[in-house]
Amino acid sequence: MHDSEDVRTLGGMDENEPSCATAPTISVAEAWLRLLKKRGVDYLFGNAGTDFPSIIEAFARLSASGAMLPKPVLAPHENAAVGMAHGYAMVTGRPQAVMVHVSVGTANALAGMMNASREGVPMLVTAGRTPILEGGAPGARSSAIHWAQEMFDQAGIVREMVRWDYELRDPRQLTTVVDRALAIASSTPRGPVYVSLPREVLAEEAPAGAVTDTPRIRPAAPPAPHAGEVERAVSRLADAQRPLVIATRLGADPAAVEALAGFAERHALPVVDYRPRYLNLPAAHPMHAGFELTPWISEADAILVLDSDVPWVPDGLAPAPDCRVIQVGHDPLFSRYPIRGFTSDISIAADPVAVIRALDTAMAERLAGQEALVEARRARIVARGKAVREAVEGRILRAHRAAPMGRAWISRCIAQALDPDAIIVNEYPFLPEAGGLSRPGQYFASSSASGLGWGLPAALGVQLADRSRLVVATLGDGAYMFANPTACHQIAQAYDLPVLTVVYNNAEWGAVRKATTAMYPDGHAARANTLPFVSLFPPPAYETLVQASGGYGERVERAEDLPDALTRAIAVSRTERRQALLNVLCE
Repeated sequence: MHDSEDVRTLGGMDENEPSCATAPTISVAEAWLRLLKKRGVDYLFGNAGTDFPSIIEAFARLSASGAMLPKPVLAPHENAAVGMAHGYAMVTGRPQAVMVHVSVGTANALAGMMNASREGVPMLVTAGRTPILEGGAPGARSSAIHWAQEMFDQAGIVREMVRWDYELRDPRQLTTVVDRALAIASSTPRGPVYVSLPREVLAEEAPAGAVTDTPRIRPAAPPAPHAGEVERAVSRLADAQRPLVIATRLGADPAAVEALAGFAERHALPVVDYRPRYLNLPAAHPMHAGFELTPWISEADAILVLDSDVPWVPDGLAPAPDCRVIQVGHDPLFSRYPIRGFTSDISIAADPVAVIRALDTAMAERLAGQEALVEARRARIVARGKAVREAVEGRILRAHRAAPMGRAWISRCIAQALDPDAIIVNEYPFLPEAGGLSRPGQYFASSSASGLGWGLPAALGVQLADRSRLVVATLGDGAYMFANPTACHQIAQAYDLPVLTVVYNNAEWGAVRKATTAMYPDGHAARANTLPFVSLFPPPAYETLVQASGGYGERVERAEDLPDALTRAIAVSRTERRQALLNVLCE
């Protein structure tokens, strides 16, 4: 059967189904699966419960007939299901579908949905809905849990973190609900949507023509840059003596990296890759100003913020009061953040790539004949950038000499061990400043929401999207535990996903220690070796967890042993096509 299957009969008919005057009827569950596939959904990530019988029956029946369906992926925890959908959409740009078990599964999926929402990653999250009827119909209540699991407003759990939510109430709504859900998820600002599916409705007969070949609702195109605001922005940037560009998640669109590289090079604009969640600018680019705002922000007289929700932390380091700030993004004011007071003298809501190109053209006209000014600025930026990179090299050297080794050394060793096509999925510990990364789409970091346990499932989703590339998950030990590693390693084995996991094991919640000592620098906690709610000692033997699912595990204690350990682990992933894990002890 092909995607152009005949849908003239009730619910559609496959090529290999026998020809007859009236095609066999199909359930809403069957029609739903076939619609998802026709809309470009390759996978349905799910953790099943008593709401799944019609979905399971639909897969069994339609698979036997050869129908085109999303591939089911059983994720033994909802966090893994949502994280895999996040990773897959992150590298392909195509939203995938998730199904979780009624209210309790929705609750488990919430942190992952918050990550996707804050990061603008599209996905269709569905959940069964506790049966409405207490008897008398297919799908009605048949278990004691069907009373306790019902909520007055199940979608209320997630409503603040989704672009849209709805409950499928009637089979005749099916096509509209699927098309609307995917169109909203894929319209900017993108993000997850949520649809609850009552068990009785899934079991009903689908209406005639429910499975259409093409969607009736398309995603909305992003707005074009406003010409007047672009001109105002160019005026500020061109007249500035010390302009600065700050980027955080611009590289979510690989085309934006090339656009920014040319823009910054032509007009000598320093770019700080601040708390990057993607590769925003190649590390070797002459205008790359490092990953810290010091010393750039305090002297800047104009700042261009490109898709950054937190371009600086006001209580620590902020622009001068007379510095003019231009904020650019699909939602440059981040309207879904309850409070966000960063200055924005000019706010441009549009596709950042289109804005950069418009600024580039207008700047070229504005700075024509001022080559000496641009070149003087370029020389200053290159010299300062060299000093920034030298400081990083010193940090790496100290991390190499430390016992146990430091994060900068681990990050440098990982970067040097990888081939250019490898992908890093980072949940906290990998330091991009030590990595020297250069290719768009090579680096992905956790959402600003930081719902822990994202990294390993996201890496599995990335590997599923591209089986030809090495995928490395770099995780803090706490983030690794939050990922439900037993579930994730089982998925990796079941679906042949040879992800390499590197656990930076410092046996504590480092972020909690840092936050405490920053707030109380002269307090008792700053002088203590062990803090309550911080220590994770004694740490598990993480390398044994992956072995339980047929993977390769190794513990690394000495800095000089790490390069060879990485070589061995990469060979297992690339040659043997098995998952691998390195448990690396660090300071």
